[in-house]
Amino acid sequence: MKHLFALALLAIMSMSSIAHANDEDVVRSLYSEVFSKASAPNLSETGNKILAPNWQSIGDYNAKAKTRDELYAQFGGVGKVVPNLHVEVKEIIHEGNRFIVRGQMTGTPVADFFGVKPSGKSFDIMNIDIHTVENGQIVTTYHIEDWATALQQLSVK
Repeated sequence: MKHLFALALLAIMSMSSIAHANDEDVVRSLYSEVFSKASAPNLSETGNKILAPNWQSIGDYNAKAKTRDELYAQFGGVGKVVPNLHVEVKEIIHEGNRFIVRGQMTGTPVADFFGVKPSGKSFDIMNIDIHTVENGQIVTTYHIEDWATALQQLSVK
């Protein structure tokens, strides 16, 4: 009986580990398939596999949460201004179904970017995101990007 209990516990732990691995793949795909492909014509098609229909993006406690359709519209615009936008996962820490991602965001604007004229200069900033995954999709994202440093890098003469 003890052996049966131990085997059952081991099986449950293994399934939990597999679920976390699959959930981590979902989180990683948000960066590789959505954030880093902002100018892709099928952004919403790809994103809808990753982000739940009721997904919310919270980057400012004073603003309303952004929906996934609002994200696609925003990233489509960013993709035109920064066509080489790249967001790389540098580290993931997870606890249960929550994933903290430390990322690196780079790009070179080809049009006005937050009021800064294009000059051929690039930005290289940090972003931090906290994602909650349920049923194989991200349902909530809290995020912060260091846009002040990006603007400083683009403005340096």
